[in-house]
Amino acid sequence: MPRNVRFQALVAAFAAVVFAFGLAAPAARAEIEVNVNRGDVQPLPIAVPAFGGGQAGADIASVIGANLQRSGLFRSLDPATFIEKDLNAAVQPRFPDWKQINAQALVNGQVTVQDGRLVVDFRLWDVFSEQQLLGLQFTSSPENWRRVAHKISDQIYERLTGEKGYFDTRVVFVAETGGRATRTKRLAIMDQDGANPSYLTDGSYIVMSPRFSSNSQEITYMALRPEGSAIYLFNLETGRRESLGAFKGMVFAPRFSPDGARVAFSVERGGNSDIFVMDLRNRSSARITSDPAIDTSPSFSPDGSRIVFNSDRSGTPQLYVMGADGSAPRRLSYGQGRYTTPVWSPTGEFIAFTKQSGGEFHIGVMRADGSDERLLTSSYMDEGPTWAPNGRVLMFSRETADGVSKLWSVDVTGRILQPVPYPANASDPAWSPLLN
Repeated sequence: MPRNVRFQALVAAFAAVVFAFGLAAPAARAEIEVNVNRGDVQPLPIAVPAFGGGQAGADIASVIGANLQRSGLFRSLDPATFIEKDLNAAVQPRFPDWKQINAQALVNGQVTVQDGRLVVDFRLWDVFSEQQLLGLQFTSSPENWRRVAHKISDQIYERLTGEKGYFDTRVVFVAETGGRATRTKRLAIMDQDGANPSYLTDGSYIVMSPRFSSNSQEITYMALRPEGSAIYLFNLETGRRESLGAFKGMVFAPRFSPDGARVAFSVERGGNSDIFVMDLRNRSSARITSDPAIDTSPSFSPDGSRIVFNSDRSGTPQLYVMGADGSAPRRLSYGQGRYTTPVWSPTGEFIAFTKQSGGEFHIGVMRADGSDERLLTSSYMDEGPTWAPNGRVLMFSRETADGVSKLWSVDVTGRILQPVPYPANASDPAWSPLLN
């Protein structure tokens, strides 16, 4: 459930850096160039020793190191190799000790509790130029120490890559238990690193395709019961759930518009599916496709002006784009195979999709005009991509032949592919925007 915490980020010191990070000497070059068309980025060696302040300091540093390591752009060094121990955030590190173990960046900090509030100071250092790159202080309630760690991770990521981080986010998904024939599917939510999972429905009915709104506080999803299907809105802050209303036919595949004022979804009637858009302010809905084919999986462009969807109007499922009012539809995908579940990236540059070809499933991306198609994964069944808010990482579900379904992530180069640390069966993830 939401943790309404007001974080105060105070700039403690923001050192001026004369040289770009890592340019103090040619051998020490540590600048990270993030290029989505390259797959050869070498992870930056970074040291994240335990922060001062006991177990809380150790826990926060551990989460930071794990976040950066999972991004694939950093290599968190083994604490057993550290020479300098018990660093003090108020004292400059002994840089020769960190150069000796080839650390190119160093993070140290201090955790204290003041008047019942958790106070975390941290510093980010360029080891080879011996310069402080960043110094910030965060305050929060003690139970929200993980969010502090995620926020620090975001600051480090942005300072060293030039891109926004994505660690202070959550993922809503379908938690699955039981065998294929009797599987229970509950709506669930967790931190992006798999921590703090909680369940939002009781499993008495099947849930599918949960999606976040732009403000992170509302989810839309499909509920399937023996008597039919319905689309719901679920407010994470209040716990209130409401239906979008009754529709003739099966309703499915809902997704918010970028401003959160509309929901696009599909309605199936008599074997034909069309896309509808509902204005949540007055609950009026309009049908925006009328092709006799199956049109489904709508996803708005970041500016809300267009919708990408999949349709079999050409004979097999392919990707199409149209105006948000249904105007001027045109085909995007022309490759061999079946294209489904498109989703526009937050930056607007790419569209991710599921592709079935050659007896396998793939997660792929293409540019918004349909060019530069690249397949990032391949397995028995990969499907349902969702974008991190910075548009660099995708999460999806991967099912094996024996019916085990897990969450995985991959970056846009396809190089960094790894399981998400949620231990149970799960599918259909949706990534939140950055939390406030």
